[in-house]
Order: sequence, then C-alpha cells, then structure tokens
Amino acid sequence: MHEKTIIQKTLRVPASNGDSGDGTAVARQLDAALLDAGFAASRALLDHIGGLAPAPAMDLAATVVSAVRELVGDHVQHNTYFIAFPDGVPDTIAFWLERMQAAALIGGGDMIQPGWVNLLDLPGYGSYQHTYADMLAVHDELIASAGDRLTVLHLGDTADREAEKLYLQLAGSVTPLGEADLAILSELALTCADGPQPDTIPVRENRAVLNGIRIVLGRPLVAVDTVTDVLRLACQVSGGDVSLAEPTRFRAFRRPERRVLLAALDTVIGASPAKLADVARHAERWKRLGERLHPHEYAQWPHAQQVFAVARGERKAPTLAGRAETAIHAGDVAKAARVLSGAPGLLLRSADRLLRLAPASEQAAVVDLVTGALGTASGRVLLSLREHVANRLAPATARMYVNRSQRSWVGPDTRAPLPAELIGELSALLDDEISARLPQWERPLLIDPDVLDVALPLSGKASEDGFAVLPRGSRAPVSGELLRFFMYWRQAERSTDYDLSMLLLDDEFHSAGQVSWTNLRGNGMVHSGDITSAKDGATEFIDVPLTVDAPYVVPQVNIFAGESFEKVAESMFGYQTRTKKQKGAPFEPRTVRARSQMRGRGRVALPMVFARGETGWQAVWLHLYLQGYPAFNRVEGNTFTTAHRVRALLERQYLTVSYLLGRWRAPAGITLWDGVLPDEPVTYIGIEAPEGLPDGSETYTLDRLAELIPG
Repeated sequence: MHEKTIIQKTLRVPASNGDSGDGTAVARQLDAALLDAGFAASRALLDHIGGLAPAPAMDLAATVVSAVRELVGDHVQHNTYFIAFPDGVPDTIAFWLERMQAAALIGGGDMIQPGWVNLLDLPGYGSYQHTYADMLAVHDELIASAGDRLTVLHLGDTADREAEKLYLQLAGSVTPLGEADLAILSELALTCADGPQPDTIPVRENRAVLNGIRIVLGRPLVAVDTVTDVLRLACQVSGGDVSLAEPTRFRAFRRPERRVLLAALDTVIGASPAKLADVARHAERWKRLGERLHPHEYAQWPHAQQVFAVARGERKAPTLAGRAETAIHAGDVAKAARVLSGAPGLLLRSADRLLRLAPASEQAAVVDLVTGALGTASGRVLLSLREHVANRLAPATARMYVNRSQRSWVGPDTRAPLPAELIGELSALLDDEISARLPQWERPLLIDPDVLDVALPLSGKASEDGFAVLPRGSRAPVSGELLRFFMYWRQAERSTDYDLSMLLLDDEFHSAGQVSWTNLRGNGMVHSGDITSAKDGATEFIDVPLTVDAPYVVPQVNIFAGESFEKVAESMFGYQTRTKKQKGAPFEPRTVRARSQMRGRGRVALPMVFARGETGWQAVWLHLYLQGYPAFNRVEGNTFTTAHRVRALLERQYLTVSYLLGRWRAPAGITLWDGVLPDEPVTYIGIEAPEGLPDGSETYTLDRLAELIPG
C-alpha cells in the first residue's frame, strides 16, 4: 500500500512478490514510458519486471509510471492561456487593446463605458480559450538533448521491508521532519507499530506522531519524558499542530485516552518535579486540555494534577529561562549562563547573547560554561551554532528570521559583532566536537561534486516536499540556454487566482525589471498568460533566457485572490532547462529539474532565486513566504521586501556537505565522483545514486542526507 510513496521518497522500486513469468514486453514498455518522463530503470529493475508474469509486471509498471509522473508534476494537464507560448505572446498593451476591442464588438459598445474599466472582467480574459489537446496540436515534439535530465530508478527490497526501512529512517531522524514527511510517518506507523522500532526517537514531534498512533491501537507510549511530550500527543490525536506553532482545538477524549495521558503526566512529574517548569510556556493550552481531561476525577495521579495547578497559576514553577532573565537583568551574566547550563541546548542557543552581554571579567566564565555544554548538546544544535558564529564576524546587511511556517522577517542587524578571536576559539571547539561524533567510514568515500553545495538539512521545516528539492541555502548548478518556470494550482472550494511572476535584481539588489501578468514580455522573457481561476487546475509559465543582463532572477507566486497555499487542493512550483531549438510542449517532464509543493503560510511564495556567478548560473533554494496582502498581491507591490530577503539569504554562509567533507575520517580515502565506477564497494554520497556501484556499496542520497547529521 506504500509502494508509490517509497518510490517517490527513495527512487527505489519495491520488488514484487507476484508470480514468475515472461514480462519482457512490459519491461520494454516501461523503459520507453520512463524515458519520456526523464527517468530510466536500472538493469536490475528491468530484469526483475521482465521475470514477472505479465499481470504483476503490468501492475508494478503502472505504479512506477504513476509515481514518477506525479513526482515531476506530469500527472496534471499543463495548458497555457496563449496557445503557442512562448511564440505568439503579444505585447501587454496590444493585448489589452485587443481584449477591449473584442469586448466592444461582443457588447455592441455597451461593455466599454467612459471611466474606469476592469480589465480582468473583459470577455475571454483569464480563462482558457482552447483545450489541452488543441494546445498540444500546435507544438512540435520535443527534440532530445544531451542535457535532458535522466534520473535512475533502482530495484529495492520487498514492499514490507522498504516500508520498514523508511519508517525507521523517519522515526529515528535527528532533525525535525517537514509536514509531508510527518504525514508519511503517521501512515507508516500504522503498519509498523508492531515491527522493529528505532533505538531512539530524538525529535519530539516524531514521538507525538508515533504515540498518536499507539494510543489509538492501544499500545504503550514510547519516549515520553517531558510534560510537553504529553501536550504534543494531545494535539496530535486532536488533529492539531504537534510543533505547537498553531493553537489546537482539543477534541473530547475517551476515558481510556484520558487515563493514558494523565498517567503519562503523573510519571513524568513523579520522576522529576522540576519539569513542572515547562508548563508555564503553554499555560493556556494546558488549561484548555484540562477541561477535556478532567484531572480532578483521577485522584490516583496527584502529580498530573500539579500540572494543571501550575497552568492556572495556583502553583509556582519558575523556568530556567525566567531565572536566567532575572540574572541578566541583575547584571550577572555568568550566573545566567550557569542557570542555563542545566539545559545545554538552551545554553548554546543563547551563547551569542550571553557573550555579547558579558563584561570582560565574566566572558571567560561564560566561554567555559558553553564549552562544557558541547559534549551533551545534540549534533544539530552544534552544527546550528557553528553556522551561526561563522556569520557573526561583522553585522549582516539585513538580519532575517524564518519561522517553522517558512514565514520570514527582515530587519536591521543591530548586534555588535563577536570578536574574531572568540569566533575562532568557538569554531575550533565546535569543529573538534563535531568531528569526534562523525562516523569513521570503513569503505572509501565517493562524493558527487554537486552535493558539496547542498546545505546541511538541519530541519525538514526549511524545505518543501517534491522532486530534487534541496534545503534552504543550497545551491545547484544550472545549465542550458533557457529557464522555464512553471506554477500549477487547483482550487478546492472557491475561485482562486494565483499569479506567477519574475523579478530581476541588479548587483545591488535593486529592481531591474519584472515579467508578470502586467508585463507579458521584454528582453527575451515571456509570460504564458494570466489564468484567474482554477476549478480544474491551471498553469502559468515564464521563459527567461540565461543571457539576461541581471545577475539575479527571482521567480515568485502571488495570491491575487482566493484560497491560501494551505487550503488549495494542490499547488506546485518548478523549473525546466532547455536549449532554444528543443521545441516541445510548454511542459515536458524530462526537462524538469526540480518541482516543489507550495504549502507555507503567507500570500507570496519565494521558492528560489537564480544567481549568476563566475562559474555560471546557480539555483539557490529560498523556501520563503511573505505575509503579503489579503488580496491583490502583485510583484510590483513586494519588490523591496523580496529583494531584502534574497540579499539576506544569499549573503549568509550556510554549512554545507563540503563542511562535513573536511571533518570526515576515512582511512580508505575520499574521492570526488568523476563518472568512473569504482572497482570495490564504496560509501557514495550524492544527489542521486549512479547505476552500477559494486555490490556492498552504501548510498546516501537526498532522502538520506539527514542521516549524516550526528546525534
């Protein structure tokens, strides 16, 4: 039941347990269908399908094709407003004049009256004037190019074993998962609850998801050691937000569920009364939860009742953060650091502020306390701090915050820089601790050069689900002559208008032009035309030649009216690369380089920026959302905020896989992949796994990069 998910997440096809037979004809058909979508089956996969009876071979092939088409966005029809796009797109003014003339002819002059004219209400505007088949008929077939993408699919283990491996990988992840992966984890937990479990579940959101399934199945809870774990669980089983970023409306709990939740609270507080300090942070939620759990009815769990007493203010439980703030306000920064040392992660996340506030007489003590916390903090916190201090030598041009919902805020950086000597000392200490936690690779390491500029996936919240999607700050080389952006959306309940736009920025991050529904073409750039509702789905495209003068190209999606990115039935953004002579339909799956979902909170999406450097063009992933306006968002209205965020992100130094490369210990050697297959088993780290690696090799590709983060 999870075959399609496994293929899309891992690019491995679960082996079928169907009857043996002659499925060679199906294998040949699959090979051809995959090539059209930009994929290729490995020799082992083709042999496996060829050895199945025709019926199970056809079932497996159909699953594979459906999975990869959906992965790159080829499961929907991508029509265009202008049927011959990129040819035949008129100048914007000429187009509006033509629409007004048509309105005058249709309405006999009554539709065009003196005064204001709503151009969007003109007949024929914003809706397809031809079918998808009509559009395809006016386009030549795509001419194959050596630069077209070809992604290899590999043969995996059985479906049950592949599901188990994916479950263990997600459940045991040391970094928070994104929304899509949390949903996958929840589905897998249903079928894997009684199978092997990860040794540890470091991420508390994962614990809540797993325990939400376990409480329904009547299984004992796992890894509940704080009161907030119980609160997250209550949110999960109520269909709410386990990250606690958004409020949850708690449902009515069955009596057995109330017993489980209250017993878990009682155990946590009974073992460590100091953990009552965690309650105040979410006091209002605890009050609402108490209304559903009725703790006064369960005298056998007195410690659980204390939780709700703290939430109501009837009992005091000062937090570490509160005690630290009291010390800071009293001018005793060293004492604040000593208080926070009880929570190493919190101390390290506060290190910058403490070091800036500490007088010279206390700075050495603060550094010693920070140093002492390195050995007990998580690897993700260590890497986050290492990245942070690398950016603190001088004030940033702009300081940007990005929350878990990918909403961003930019303001001036008023912090005093940290001294270079201190940055050097902290960096060296962090490098040593991180290096000590990284594995010593027994096999030779083989590294794909394209993975070196991928930002370390310290959180799945800094990314979106999709195909070839990289974490925020990652860079990928871009080749070809033409960039083609595409955006698709399908409304759920009410008329919804999304607008694909593109902003050009100069070397100083000032606006250098734009292409959108208000400016259909210019300097070789072309917009496919504006669609204003999407009951059955709609697509907009923009072509940008890579000879464009500006050094920064910023595609964006604006919500002009209707449903948010979270509410629409479906929405996606992606880009293709082509040569100018390739022809083809506007959307050709084998030219798609990346496709991401758009599910963030905001009214303007900034998926990525394309930057031209000394070595050519690079795609830099942003994964940002702007608040925008409730309606009528246009590229012209957010130029400043877009440019500010793009500059802040591009100027930030991100820790990438190349940083780990300098820390890894590999007695057998480290080699950069040059396309030549090794003679012995290796550990391969790259964007995708090549075909033909020797038996016994292990691969770390995009789906497993988070496993490189030390615990």
